Amino acid sequence: MNQTLLSPSLLRRLEQFQLLARRRSKSAARGERRSRARGHSVEFADHRSYVPGDDLRYLDWNLYGRLDRLFLKLYEEERELPVTLFLDASESMTFGTPRKFDFARQVVAAIGYVALCGFDRVRVRVFPENPAEVAARGALQTVRGKSSALTFFQHLGQLGASQAAQFNESLRRGALESRQPGLAVVITDFLDPAGYESGFKALLGRGFQVDAIQVLAPEEVSPPLAGDLRLIDSESGVQQEVTFGRYRLAAYQKTVQLFCQRLREFCQTSGIAYFLAQSDTVLEDLLLKQLRAAEVWQ
Repeated sequence: MNQTLLSPSLLRRLEQFQLLARRRSKSAARGERRSRARGHSVEFADHRSYVPGDDLRYLDWNLYGRLDRLFLKLYEEERELPVTLFLDASESMTFGTPRKFDFARQVVAAIGYVALCGFDRVRVRVFPENPAEVAARGALQTVRGKSSALTFFQHLGQLGASQAAQFNESLRRGALESRQPGLAVVITDFLDPAGYESGFKALLGRGFQVDAIQVLAPEEVSPPLAGDLRLIDSESGVQQEVTFGRYRLAAYQKTVQLFCQRLREFCQTSGIAYFLAQSDTVLEDLLLKQLRAAEVWQ
């Protein structure tokens, strides 16, 4: 099943990367991330005064020899990074050639695989809800370890896209239901009529580091259409008849550019890493060039 998502050669390349967290992990589970928690790893962090009952093995005798006072060595403990991937599976994601949803699912597979190889905990939140996919979605709620990669890909492959988007509510619920904030990566076309501001603010207010990947179809950026058309909203079913000539096409393209520009500016001012990719983008260009250059991983 993983061959339909990521090629073996790309998987080998991804195994060399590790996700970068701008904030230190606060997770309680052991992993390979530096944490503010004090433990007994090899990374020295600080000293504190000795109190009766402390483990004598961690006394700093060299410091005692200089100051004639007992101090305890503190070390940074390595913790896992909780990674939450928000995948838009609304009807609008079925548009385009290739379909936006197929490309978005590959991006989720790639980021999830890098996290699993780094022993981070992965959670995929698919929105909107779909009762027909309860089993597959449930299996994607908590995944950890490279050995889980095959089943991770299999369950991703079972997902489909339908119904209307619930972007802000999905991000808000994801923020509230997460026990520990970590890295949140949002993959969507951002075409929800309700906008995106409140959803992002919910994640940021909870303490998440947020990355946003906007996926648009080539036909949405440069429509290959002209003449008298009947446009149908794929999620609401609303129809509108328009005449698409050269000037209207230019106005449409400018509107799309302004929409993406406002989203980019909102992300920049909010401390969110923003990426724009068309669904026909070569996957390696996004993963191995754009994300790496932006230090999403190394």
